[in-house]
Amino acid sequence: MAEVPLIYNLFPPLIGSIPRWETHLERIAAMGFNWIYLNPIHTPGLSGSLYAVKDYFGINPLFYPESGEDPEAALARFLKSAGRLGLRVMLDLVINHTAIDSPLTVAHPEWYAKDEAGRIKNPGCIDPADARKVTVWGDLAELEYWPPPDPEGLLHYWDQVVSYYVRLGFVGFRADAAYKIPGWFWGRLISEIRSLAPEVQFFAETLGCRLEECEQLMTAGFDFLYNSSKWWDFKAEWCLEQYNRFRRLAPSISFPETHDTERLAQESGGAVEVARQRYLFAAFFSTGLMMPVGYEYGFRKKLHVVHTRPEDWESPTYDLSAYITAVNRLKKTCPVLQEEGPIVALPPAPPREVVWLLKSRESRRGRVAAVINPTREAQETLWPETDTVLGGPPSAWRDITPDMIPLKPAAARPFTLGPSRLRLFYHPEGEPLGAG
Repeated sequence: MAEVPLIYNLFPPLIGSIPRWETHLERIAAMGFNWIYLNPIHTPGLSGSLYAVKDYFGINPLFYPESGEDPEAALARFLKSAGRLGLRVMLDLVINHTAIDSPLTVAHPEWYAKDEAGRIKNPGCIDPADARKVTVWGDLAELEYWPPPDPEGLLHYWDQVVSYYVRLGFVGFRADAAYKIPGWFWGRLISEIRSLAPEVQFFAETLGCRLEECEQLMTAGFDFLYNSSKWWDFKAEWCLEQYNRFRRLAPSISFPETHDTERLAQESGGAVEVARQRYLFAAFFSTGLMMPVGYEYGFRKKLHVVHTRPEDWESPTYDLSAYITAVNRLKKTCPVLQEEGPIVALPPAPPREVVWLLKSRESRRGRVAAVINPTREAQETLWPETDTVLGGPPSAWRDITPDMIPLKPAAARPFTLGPSRLRLFYHPEGEPLGAG
């Protein structure tokens, strides 16, 4: 079985220059991560936003070594240092727009979408909850893909960009807003890159897209996509419905927070139990797992693509490094947690606040039950009375919850879940869900 991606988002502006990134490598590897994800490191446009790329072949001056060393040489050394520690590095790939002041707007204006007046269009979005609220990013210039006026020219350019970073040592790319680009275009680009480097992996950022937008990426060749489980309250039906439909397209990656979201420690008031629960849930839910720098320390200040700087590094609210290490180790050793197998919610039982989820492998034996207390108060729940509910007698199950004294399941025996607690139970011989 291929190694599952355990991704640490090293948000570059929070760390500083490229040599400073290296100082975090041993710590990241010690926690059991096998990927590092870097947000865009390219030369930005007038706004300074990481995602407003002016020069794809240049490096953001924020990351230049203080020593005066050539930044490309420093980057190549960082990638080699990561590789020696078993860490692969992926780079954000932003190809649905450029900075408004990119030289490409002059050299290739035909590549861009135009507004009614014939000017290069600024991308925007509509608030799904209120269509009157429209956000337009004036620092960005939208590229035209539906259809692209010059597909061969555009494809050749992006092939040059990605090939450049592959030769530097990157072995993965996160496709920002992948669903905004046709699957056939991604398919051609991915095929071109894999002809150069077959080991390169592509991760599709598909958050907030509709099913049909995601489905059109089905033949593109992405290795993974991102899911929206971070926003699940453990009760609404949408998350499991989305998971069980999208898992046929590609395995997914869960996360407790990202560089785009508020910090969980801020949202929870610094509750370490919530941080533990959401990280373990992400490990249970999807094949892949990701977290941003600072999650392990309960950082509260939201990461910002323009304003974040090394001075924003915070004093820890708590330190989850040992717990994250234990969860990552479990992820690597439990086969059920390494697959995008089916997940079902069991019928609610008293107390209704407690959520029971059951996950199996796709076609081989193995089941994991997740028992979740979404509340901030202790809850008592019962192990199911009959074997048919979970697919095996209590004696077949063992508690694999990291960093907790294991419980011994027994029929109709109550057990207590502490505030915001999640326990995992493993039945290695459990049948695949739907089998028989």
